[in-house]
Amino acid sequence: MKKLTINRRSFIKGMGFVAGSVAIGSYGSLVPNASAAGKGFVEKRQASVYNADAKVYKIRKSQDNPMVKKIYDHKDGFLHDGPCGHMSHRLLHTHYIDRSARVKNLKEKGFKFLI
Repeated sequence: MKKLTINRRSFIKGMGFVAGSVAIGSYGSLVPNASAAGKGFVEKRQASVYNADAKVYKIRKSQDNPMVKKIYDHKDGFLHDGPCGHMSHRLLHTHYIDRSARVKNLKEKGFKFLI
């Protein structure tokens, strides 16, 4: 008897297909009012989350945070050259490194990636 092997990506694709077909198949049997009620629930939930955040968090924007202002202070701040300055760019930004050539070389040598 032949053994069936499946990798993780194929399994996830298959389960996504099954879940999608179940959701689409059951959509026709839903009552139209249920969709409207769900939308109303989502709107109420969003409003309650925003209201709760407004009560708990006094500082809602990073540019209003006193610690961030202190870091960027022009006199004695660590990143005194400003938010778009050389030091902040060097320390806080990432850079893309293309590694596709190395992966291609490894595949040519026979390495197999289980992704």
